[in-house]
Amino acid sequence: MVFSAIVVTSALKGAIGLVGTSLWLVPLLIAGLSYYHYDQLDPESRPIDRYPLDGVYDFVVIGGGSAGAVVASRLTEIPQWKVLLLEAGPDENEITDVPSLAAYLQLTKLDWKYKTEPTGKACLGMKGGRCNWPRGKVLGGSSVLNYMLYVRGNRHDYDYWESLGNPGWGYDQALYYFKKSEDNRNPYLRNSPYHGTGGLLTVQMLDCQSVFETGQVEKQFAHGYERPRYQNSHKSNNDEGCGVEFVRDGKKQFVRARKEVILSAGAINSAQILMLSGIGPKEHLQEVGIPLVKDLRVGDNMQDHVGMGGLTFLVDKPVAIVQDRFQAAPMTMQYVANGKGPMTTLGGVEGYAFVNTIYANESGTYPDIQFHMAPASINSDAGVQVRKVLGITDEIYDTVYRPIANKDAWTIMPLLLRPRSRGSVRLRNSNPFQAPIIDANYFDHPLDIATLVEGAKIAMQVSEARAFKQFGSRVHRVKLPGCSHLQFASDDYWECHIRHISMTIYHPVGTAKMGPAWDPEAVVDPRLRVYGIQGLRVIDASIMPTISSGNTNAPVIMIAEKGSDMIKLDWGAYSSANSPVEQNYAYQESNQYDHYDRYTRNVG
Repeated sequence: MVFSAIVVTSALKGAIGLVGTSLWLVPLLIAGLSYYHYDQLDPESRPIDRYPLDGVYDFVVIGGGSAGAVVASRLTEIPQWKVLLLEAGPDENEITDVPSLAAYLQLTKLDWKYKTEPTGKACLGMKGGRCNWPRGKVLGGSSVLNYMLYVRGNRHDYDYWESLGNPGWGYDQALYYFKKSEDNRNPYLRNSPYHGTGGLLTVQMLDCQSVFETGQVEKQFAHGYERPRYQNSHKSNNDEGCGVEFVRDGKKQFVRARKEVILSAGAINSAQILMLSGIGPKEHLQEVGIPLVKDLRVGDNMQDHVGMGGLTFLVDKPVAIVQDRFQAAPMTMQYVANGKGPMTTLGGVEGYAFVNTIYANESGTYPDIQFHMAPASINSDAGVQVRKVLGITDEIYDTVYRPIANKDAWTIMPLLLRPRSRGSVRLRNSNPFQAPIIDANYFDHPLDIATLVEGAKIAMQVSEARAFKQFGSRVHRVKLPGCSHLQFASDDYWECHIRHISMTIYHPVGTAKMGPAWDPEAVVDPRLRVYGIQGLRVIDASIMPTISSGNTNAPVIMIAEKGSDMIKLDWGAYSSANSPVEQNYAYQESNQYDHYDRYTRNVG
């Protein structure tokens, strides 16, 4: 079992937001931030919202989230390149910088407010049997809504990608780009061969403390504009390449890219934009009346880290995060004036662990469950916000959590690191402003639910540790409606609980799979170029062949760093002699299948 303290990253904001904060505190915070001229302390420059746009750019980047912002920033390091970054949402504001207010950003204009389709196998305790899937609609993307956890995944993840026929994506190169992106502020890691300094992503330990850990935040990102549709049919007399059609201020606009369009809209919206542009499964595009440009398996292979929410442990001492305990005014001013205090907590999560179940690889080096641990639970804000962002039914909240509202509690949220089930993204119709159909397909593979049940049992064992017993910790034993006929803490009960409070951990990936030409599921090649479409790449979480073993934000930034170097190399910004991206590309096609077979036998 591996436990880790939490580190924070410059571009990340807490996700589920278990920290209790009264809504009336928000205007107080805004007033305080304005008084202290907080915007002048922000290291970012304001985005340039240019009117009118130029007709032609060297590169057009679609999506100003974790990947797109990195790509745009890195491409502008070449002085002669002209780059346009398009983003559907607004700029961040003073509130988005406050870690503890993350839950209050969900279901707002900064969130696409997506929901999964009901399947009857998961999300049974959510309204309509549908899980909320928050996705950032803001400069910074979903990093604005997340838990601020810096997790790279397991080295086997990347070696496996390479074994699938993706040369240059093994652990050694992934590590190079993790280090390149990182500005690690932890003194004890200054000389570590596994960490870097001077990158654009600040990473540091938490510096405020509760029973577990707490923290402070810095941030940094490039910025941009509006919601697009890729087109490759527009050519000028100068052969100025492909372009992007989008709507801005209610008017349709079109810009061309002399060199490339880079799609970085995330696993949901990148798949949606590709299909709207005629790039996707032939049969599906015919159904929605979109002319086919290229038949590719766009929208398939979707994976997410599904977790078990709602496992609650009560304690006798006032050591947890409870909404009614905090005095809003002094807490707010402590944050505004000094950047410290309870408002710097990372949406409640203050520790995580990686554990091996009975289904994990025998080597012990490839855990299959991750724990998120928080000094709060669904009851801690008395039903103000957390129940809403999770979409929990009134029956479940009123039966299980309302009786312990505002009581000291903590939680462990087990999540499935490498799901075997695969979901999909599809269009509802040809209207680009309609939300896509998201079928998470949780627990389609029986080993997924079995593995999470084992994770729940290990979580119960962890809760029995002396470190928690000193506070009088004990599990809250009120059964969920729908599971009351089962023996509490039995395997069947945990399965029922997991199927009712099935939580996305906000990590959808894989809908534009990277793979070699011989892989029928591949959408992009190992250089992230869309098969059969000149001048178009995808650089974001959607290219992952398999999901990384942990929170996906750091791997997405790594992908963007590597993808940016690929673009620079391909367009002559530097030679292969001094480019780390070219290492390990001497890959023999004749042994790809053999390499894959040997790797899967070794690590499972």
